[in-house]
Amino acid sequence: VLLRLGSQLPPVYPILGRPFHSRPRRSAMLAVLQRAPSVLQRPLALASTRLLSMSKPCSSKKAGGCVGCDSAARRAKPAPSRGLASAGGMGGDMFCFQCEQTQHGKGCTTLGVCGKTAETAALQDLLLYRLKGLAAWAVHAKDTAGIVDAGANAFWKAAVFSTLTNVNFDSERFVDYVRDANAHIERLRGEVLGAGKHPLHVPDVPWFGGADSAVPHPFEWEMADEDVNLDRLAELGRGVGIDARRARTGSDTLLGLHELITYGVKGAAAYASHAELAGKSDPETDLALMRALAFTCTPDAADPQKVLAQALGVGATNLTVMGNLEEAHTTKLGHPSPTQVPTGPREGKAILVSGHDLTDLEALLEQTKGTGVNVYTHGELLPAHGYPKLRAYPHLAGHYGGAWYRQKLDFAKFPGAILMTTNCVLDPPKKSYGANLFTTGEVGVAGVAHLPPKDFARAIARARELPGFTKEEEVDGASSLPHTVGFGREAMLGAAPAVLDAISAGKLKHIFLIGGCDGSEGARRYYARVADKLPSSSVILTLGCAKFRLLGHDYGTVPGTELPRLLDMGQCNDSYAAIQVAVALARAVGAESVNELPLSMDISWFEQKAVAVLLTLLHLGVKDIRLGPALPAFITPEALGILVDAYGIKPADLAHPEADIDAMLAKG
Repeated sequence: VLLRLGSQLPPVYPILGRPFHSRPRRSAMLAVLQRAPSVLQRPLALASTRLLSMSKPCSSKKAGGCVGCDSAARRAKPAPSRGLASAGGMGGDMFCFQCEQTQHGKGCTTLGVCGKTAETAALQDLLLYRLKGLAAWAVHAKDTAGIVDAGANAFWKAAVFSTLTNVNFDSERFVDYVRDANAHIERLRGEVLGAGKHPLHVPDVPWFGGADSAVPHPFEWEMADEDVNLDRLAELGRGVGIDARRARTGSDTLLGLHELITYGVKGAAAYASHAELAGKSDPETDLALMRALAFTCTPDAADPQKVLAQALGVGATNLTVMGNLEEAHTTKLGHPSPTQVPTGPREGKAILVSGHDLTDLEALLEQTKGTGVNVYTHGELLPAHGYPKLRAYPHLAGHYGGAWYRQKLDFAKFPGAILMTTNCVLDPPKKSYGANLFTTGEVGVAGVAHLPPKDFARAIARARELPGFTKEEEVDGASSLPHTVGFGREAMLGAAPAVLDAISAGKLKHIFLIGGCDGSEGARRYYARVADKLPSSSVILTLGCAKFRLLGHDYGTVPGTELPRLLDMGQCNDSYAAIQVAVALARAVGAESVNELPLSMDISWFEQKAVAVLLTLLHLGVKDIRLGPALPAFITPEALGILVDAYGIKPADLAHPEADIDAMLAKG
């Protein structure tokens, strides 16, 4: 398709025959993408990325072909060699492998599959480098002088959040983040020295600083004011990313374990930021996450066993963070209870809210009272309808659309304004819905209006300008079927006696957790195939946007009971509720751990929040987790071997879901 579109542009057709890395070829690709219909822009962008990454014809002789070129091979089974260990020399304009969709299962080197440019990637790498320094100074201030700077803590969490997959694509915003990080570091340094305490010790580690590095160690770098501009920061960022550290570390396994800590910290910091905005701050967990990120800059981080222990510590901290977030949500909005969500639009003006932030949704509902503007949820805000305080607003009209990755279709059809509160956002196609899209918080897209915290007046005004829904109509696709949400911790624990009775009577024989993240890859159909083939004597717990793979199917009830077979427990952070329910069930049946329950976890991951949740499960000793659709690229076979030996982690068998079902049922 890309080549055919290119042939319609006279200057482009001959250029497409030039070397893949040539500047004319890149320009040709961009020209093709700009002329393509909006519905084709994402697949064409993926095709362009793959073409631009190739420097010579593939010489792979493996059965099934290369996992990068042959999608069937990737669907069949994840390749055992991924990421750094299989990448050889990386090169390219960037290197990022923090999410599941990373190119070829190895890393994005020209353009992020998410749409992140090399410039933005470099700026994010530099910001994270500065945040390591800020983390160390915050820990040092607390340990030596008892100083806890709430402003620095809040900024640090928000800035870390901005580097997650599909949160912020706006390069200019990262210049501001770096500038603010510098200011917080200088203030903390001044407070520590002013208290008569010694300055932060700068350790000697091979992967940071050194005589041949243009950038000092994160703990000692005092960035010059003249360096705080986009071009200079992007240049500096290229010297502190994974490419640079890999060359200095000399161990792909060690570097991958460093990234395991980093991505776990990213996910937990995002949850902690959510909790603080919902009214629950916790300096202890802030400090623990900062201490973990600073650890990656110390000599102890040269020991893989110590690194793995620190990663599990991040999982422990994340358990507390998720508990804080649940407490913040339920204190403010009430405990979720089972509720059927309307999926058909209501006549009138409309605003669509996507992302995860329940407090943003509440603020918007409050600001739209009496305006005649109806509010709809999208993506991971579907579980919002389970909260009593939110569904009490009569103009919370229902849910619209599917999972986050469908937003270019859903947003283009929506006849009102759109508010994106957190990840996952995609860069809107040109001349499509960009004028109707608004971001807030840490979300950023260049050229899209960004709103101050909890001030949605511009989005409301835009909604009133647009036509809205002019008549009642049904939404196409699976999302038009009713879906019940609200099976939170209190609701599930209230149903525990019925569950235990069904287990003791032999009517309920197995519980499956099919949850986590969703994505655009066809390989993720595996999760729907598993759910469809499970026996009727089983119950499916789901949470996160992975639920969208299961929507549109009536799983009925467990025979002989009134227990629904599909129980939606909420957002990805509601993994905390699922954990607490599992622990309660284990205690009720006299089991020593959740591993003794007839419970199997088939987890779909995508980004760094999922990494934090996985580390929490490992911290709790949960074993035999299936993870897919592909294993993390940053985990080398050597590191994976450690996790397999200790926890029995295994890849989802995408080509043979029946085999996975048999293996999971055998556990019960």
